[in-house]
Amino acid sequence: MTDKKFKRTTVTAALPYANGGVHIGHLAGVYVPSDIYVRYLRLKKQEVLFVGGSDEHGVPITLRAKKEGITPQEVCDRYHKMIKDSFEEFGISFDVYSRTTSETHHKFASDFFRKLYDEGKLIEKESEQLYDEEAKQFLADRYVMGECPHCHNENAYGDQCEKCGSDLSPMELINPHSTISGSKPVVKTTKNWYLPLNDYQEWLKQWILNDHKEWRPNVYGQCKSWLDMDLQPRAMTRDLNWGIPVPVEGAEGKVLYVWFDAPIGYISNTKELCDSNPERFGKWEKWWQDDETRLVHFIGKDNIVFHCIIFPSMLKAHGDYILPDNVPSNEFLNLENDKISTSRNWAVWLHEYLVDFPNKQDVLRYVLTANAPETKDNNFTWKDFQERNNSELVAVYGNFVNRALQLTQKYWGGIVPACGELQDVDRQTIQEFKDVKEKVESYLDVFKFREAQKEAMNLARIGNRYITECEPWKVWKTDPKRVETILNISLQLVANLSIAFEPFLPFSSKELRNLINLAEYDWTQLGSTDILAAGHQLNEPHLLFEKIEDETIDAQLQKLEDTKKANEAANYKAEPIKKDVAFEDFEKMDIRVGHIVHCEKVKKSKKLLKFTIDDGTGTERTILSGIAAFYEPEQLIGKDVLFVANFAPRKMMGIESQGMILSAVNFDGSLSVTTTLSEVKPGSQVG
Repeated sequence: MTDKKFKRTTVTAALPYANGGVHIGHLAGVYVPSDIYVRYLRLKKQEVLFVGGSDEHGVPITLRAKKEGITPQEVCDRYHKMIKDSFEEFGISFDVYSRTTSETHHKFASDFFRKLYDEGKLIEKESEQLYDEEAKQFLADRYVMGECPHCHNENAYGDQCEKCGSDLSPMELINPHSTISGSKPVVKTTKNWYLPLNDYQEWLKQWILNDHKEWRPNVYGQCKSWLDMDLQPRAMTRDLNWGIPVPVEGAEGKVLYVWFDAPIGYISNTKELCDSNPERFGKWEKWWQDDETRLVHFIGKDNIVFHCIIFPSMLKAHGDYILPDNVPSNEFLNLENDKISTSRNWAVWLHEYLVDFPNKQDVLRYVLTANAPETKDNNFTWKDFQERNNSELVAVYGNFVNRALQLTQKYWGGIVPACGELQDVDRQTIQEFKDVKEKVESYLDVFKFREAQKEAMNLARIGNRYITECEPWKVWKTDPKRVETILNISLQLVANLSIAFEPFLPFSSKELRNLINLAEYDWTQLGSTDILAAGHQLNEPHLLFEKIEDETIDAQLQKLEDTKKANEAANYKAEPIKKDVAFEDFEKMDIRVGHIVHCEKVKKSKKLLKFTIDDGTGTERTILSGIAAFYEPEQLIGKDVLFVANFAPRKMMGIESQGMILSAVNFDGSLSVTTTLSEVKPGSQVG
């Protein structure tokens, strides 16, 4: 953070693509930390504007529209509403959440581009690009698929192979084809307008590498790796039909590059807000063009280059805008030890969480902050979610609050008692939490939200230890006046919790202030022992958090397991057909129907089941089969199955097996024994 003093702060949160919902990776990486920071600044009564919105242009939107057989605008309308509603319900407190398909944004982005064009800040450049002759259009990276040159995955996209993770260009693909028509594309020359990033390289080096060494190591390091190479001109337009038309003659069929128009959405959304409510927010220019305004971008690590190199270069080229003072980017959050993937539906979606866990927004906020991927990729598991809720929110925070309020209700009728003479344990406890405000602020000021939340939770740990040491239920019998002091200090700690957790857990903080009947509060009170006056009436106590049971977590794990199986089924590809064999060779095999009379596990074997088969000859036969991992014996008794009758007998585990039961290997490696559709007599031949 720079030493410069600012009058106000503009905070932006990365614009999510409006082609799907928001998942926990988005929340952990961008929206929870940005909301914590904004709530903190508001508590300090600082002037702050929180800007968000939906990114509604680009290929992902058109791909979704094509897949569903609807228009791109219909896709945007559906998911913009879903995302906006989810954010509101989750407590992400945007001042404005708009969209890049708005009229305001289209005009603003067009004017921005035109200014750069008119001032010669852009260059025209021809390049070769894949073209679909059937669809009569140039192909964006995601409209091309083919074989990955690295791992030979046959379904790699033109920008990335999702199997091996390699970054690609469409020209690198082996046997590329258009996802629009399926035809093989041709190479064709096209003209676009480029921002010459190389012109800004020396300035970027000075601005980032020398002037912003305080940025997070992952941000600084990624920027340095880019700047250590020679930056190249970057196309700011694309050959597409969905987006903002390029406002230049001869640019028909071209739109602004989504990463040119999307960050401008921060500014256009601000203008939209300020134009609608100038009394409260003033003119939009003060949030973006005043040197006394601090600009902070919250993003995920995949957006670092766009927010730290490309967008600042655009702003520098324009000349009228402030530059970001900090870009606190998080790493990625994995789910159950696997990378979150929207294409594989491997995610916990916010709109589904809000249905499955009603009124538990703060539980997820707490867990995502406690497990925030601030310095490295981290992992979300449902068991950890349950453990943190039950062992921390319920057993520490909620337990302390409930103890303090219930004891006050029992001994003082829910009225805050006066604080009497202090003992050493009281002074020690007060000393422990009096500097909580400074500790929490020291972490929030440098975007260490995980550590800041730990400091807030430490108040509850101090409170639990204090009540346990003082044992007011025992002291009450001999010294009721002493209990007054114990309860007063405990209640002051409860009041402190309701303020300290406000940036992190806004819903439960509000509920806690309702429990203690605290209508007015101030951040400056944090750490003090006189928030609640003697004689103040508390409301009827109830539990602030509740345990999450195993069956609730099991249901979420089953949902993920079902998703995994669905993905495996969708991606299953049968093994190649073996070489041809002569019909005479097949005729040598005697495949028959057998009726399973009895089935049992073979002792000392984890794999084998022992079958007693009626093969129609009047003599039962024994067959061993290694399918114990897939069936219990009782599941198979009475079934008719196919078996090879003329295999030479072989001994296994000291038992002679007289044939082989036929099974099919499923896509997930499981086995299914082959049976008949209707009743067939034992001994019937298959042929």
